[in-house]
Amino acid sequence: MADSPDIPPSGHTGLGRILSRRAAPQVVAEAAAPAPAGNGGMAMLQRLFIGSNAPEPLLHAFAQGMCTLPGELGDMGQRLHSAHVDQDWDRYGRLLRQLIDKYIRTIELAPPGAGNGEAERLRDMLGHTLGAVLAPLMQHSPELEQQAQRMGQELRGWRSGQALEPVAQHLRELCHQVGVRSDGMQEQHDLLLSLFDMLLENITELLDGESWLQGQIRNVRQLLTGTLDTGSLEQTRNDLREVIYRQGLLRQGITESKQAMKELMVSFLDQVDGMATETGEYHDRVASYAIAVRQARSIADLNQLLQDVLQDTVRVQAQAARARDHLANARAEARAAEQRVQQLERELEDAGSQLRTDVLTGALNRRGLEELLTKELNKSDASLSVCMLDLDHFSQTNNSHGHAAGDQALRHLVAVIQQRLRGRDHIARLGGDEFVVVLPGMSAVAALESMQQLQLALAQRPFLFGDERVQVRFSGGVAQARAGEPIDTLLHRADQALYAAKRIGRNRVLPAD
Repeated sequence: MADSPDIPPSGHTGLGRILSRRAAPQVVAEAAAPAPAGNGGMAMLQRLFIGSNAPEPLLHAFAQGMCTLPGELGDMGQRLHSAHVDQDWDRYGRLLRQLIDKYIRTIELAPPGAGNGEAERLRDMLGHTLGAVLAPLMQHSPELEQQAQRMGQELRGWRSGQALEPVAQHLRELCHQVGVRSDGMQEQHDLLLSLFDMLLENITELLDGESWLQGQIRNVRQLLTGTLDTGSLEQTRNDLREVIYRQGLLRQGITESKQAMKELMVSFLDQVDGMATETGEYHDRVASYAIAVRQARSIADLNQLLQDVLQDTVRVQAQAARARDHLANARAEARAAEQRVQQLERELEDAGSQLRTDVLTGALNRRGLEELLTKELNKSDASLSVCMLDLDHFSQTNNSHGHAAGDQALRHLVAVIQQRLRGRDHIARLGGDEFVVVLPGMSAVAALESMQQLQLALAQRPFLFGDERVQVRFSGGVAQARAGEPIDTLLHRADQALYAAKRIGRNRVLPAD
């Protein structure tokens, strides 16, 4: 009985892994030349080595097996096959040594049982992603949440050798449903924001143009039109809380002042009513005195009547004097209360405007800039650069096109810059046409390049005012914060670089010394 045929080495040896990893191996049909490619895998390798029990047939089978491989390994097989045909065993040996040195020695052998370790790790990570990450995001859709959890369990339970197509099909279906659900959620999000903005717009139209609520509503609407992130929402909420608290105190003062005016008027009306009553009684007594005078029979009776008339007259005069004094006091107190109410209303309006954003442009205001720089400079692990900007020939824009065009130029500048900034960058308006761009984590060199790119973007995007295209250009100065440097010093250095850029021709950005 013939010996059982030799089986090629398993996937845990170097050459076996080379042969088994190649897709679509070629099948050798005859010993003289390589056969065309076919599908055989391990069965093909077994057929090659059947009956190869002697050295020469074994070397021939090995060369034929190498010929079925693509690339350099196939070329090596061709050379081995040529050496075998020529019976040049020295060349065959050299080629085998080259094969071992170049390919087999470089293969990292995996420990037993770890052939699919990376695939198993990827499988587990994907299952964890679906079950522990995606499922909670679908909590508003219980059906999708359960499906994601089942998909995660199905992936974790899959093992090499099992059919993968059903799992892939389930995963594709889940991804499609999640995509549809995500689109619906985004649409709902946009509709809610639009509805909220419409409500704020309606409230604005109902308010007096000088109402202190106008500033708050304007800032919230500007927030809704931009990119929403947790930091900006939290900061705006904290600002509104502070303003609402202050406005609550001021409203209480206004209410108390108005109530005091009401009580004062009630007291005055009571005094007037009392005086009217007293005057009516005096009129009745004077009428009775007139009758008594006509009926008097002696000088003594007339003298007594005169004394009574004088006493009543003095009493009425005193009552009138008290009413006059009370009226004067009431008038003074009413005037003071009115002034107090006006002052409180002005303070209320000022409190509403003390948010972190500039009403005209939507950029940070001076207060917002100071808070931002204080926070960023306290971070010792990050660099910080600022750029002081000033519009070129801004006064000429105002003179040529009017202040409305100037305001539009400021808004256009801020809009273009905000579109180009990173999420952590900010622009603030100091006043007039002066702005500061804050660039956390950026060196002066990178900040200078970023500002020059902003200049190019502005040059390519003039704004329309009426039928005319108006160019917006700026000069700037960049300064990188130094350790322990105060805010004023940092801004002063950037300001000096800005004025240096102005002096040498405008429309450029220079670094600070």
